[in-house]
Amino acid sequence: MSSLTYIDILKHPVVGRLTLIQFLSYFGTWFSQVAIASMLVEYEASELQIAMVFIMVMLPSVLLAPLSGLIVERIPFKKLMSILLFVEISMTILFMTIDSLAEVYWLMFFLFIRSSSSSMLFTAEMSLFPKILEGEMLQKTNEIHSIVWSICFALGMSLGGVVTYYFSYNITFLIDIFLYILATLVLVNLTIELKIIEHTQSAISMMKSGFFYLKSHKKLIHLLLLHAVLGLTSFDTIITILADRNYSILLSVPLAIGLINGTRAVGLAVGGAFLSRFVNENSLHYIFAIQGVSIIIWAWVQHDFINSLILMFFVGLFMTSLWSYTYYMIQNATKEEFLGRVIAYNDMTFMLSNIGVTLFIGSLAKSGVAISVITLCLGMGFILSAFYYAWFRRVYLL
Repeated sequence: MSSLTYIDILKHPVVGRLTLIQFLSYFGTWFSQVAIASMLVEYEASELQIAMVFIMVMLPSVLLAPLSGLIVERIPFKKLMSILLFVEISMTILFMTIDSLAEVYWLMFFLFIRSSSSSMLFTAEMSLFPKILEGEMLQKTNEIHSIVWSICFALGMSLGGVVTYYFSYNITFLIDIFLYILATLVLVNLTIELKIIEHTQSAISMMKSGFFYLKSHKKLIHLLLLHAVLGLTSFDTIITILADRNYSILLSVPLAIGLINGTRAVGLAVGGAFLSRFVNENSLHYIFAIQGVSIIIWAWVQHDFINSLILMFFVGLFMTSLWSYTYYMIQNATKEEFLGRVIAYNDMTFMLSNIGVTLFIGSLAKSGVAISVITLCLGMGFILSAFYYAWFRRVYLL
């Protein structure tokens, strides 16, 4: 029986303040995501261009993984967070300079820089928690982190769609900037006491040792791959295309994107809060299978806006628990001195999966393959992953 509630966890001075920073930062990110997607549709970007812009959000975690892990372990946490939030503010200001499709490559560049900071901030936080928490406290902190992400996804996408529709892209970006500034102010009074780990190795040696540590632990490699399976839910391109092709006859593209993503995120939040108790190493393969089935059913009904809206709730139900539990397994299986580097490699693997899926969707959609068929393939990926985890459990956990 669980003895800790989410309220108990949030009373921890570091967890509570970082959760507020996460809320402001994540909300801002998703709030402006609708504006960016709607801007691309208005400028008549192709399916592949839309996919490429979303890839810029994911690419930094892949390209910068060894470097970001090194930076996280060498620069004091609070100082690093301040720098990263400043960069996010600066890049969001530059979004307001984009006013035509001809400047889409500048948009990609600004997104790449902002996402680099966001990715490193995430790595820093997820490396910090195992250093100050353990056991149930750590697992529930991961769940809170995932629930906060889900709530921000829901509110950010929904409200971002409304603000973008009734006002303008620039108003959306200005609100985004204000939220990042608030997150920076919350950071000012954060106090963290950490055991200092002296790294006597050179930067190159640290990157090599992190790589060889991961390479020599096959269990960790499999856990990274299992977590990366969640990249199959990179639905941004699918939802943007559906909003433009299928749902625009009912309501505007920004509102359609916001409502679909908002409904999905409500499922993420509800599932994280009420279903996480059923997720453990003995049930995880069933959860992967349920996730796959829900996506397959969505593929059958997504041509209809109302049915798609309903099914997106169920698609989101177990995602939070899958994400937080696989992350918890990775944290528990990693030595503290390697956490920053392993977490960075995990983010790299996860984002590689996201990028691969996004390119897969964009390329097939451009070549004329039905969105429902593409979605069906993603659902089947989760079914196969259920068998993969069942094998992993038998080999490494029993």
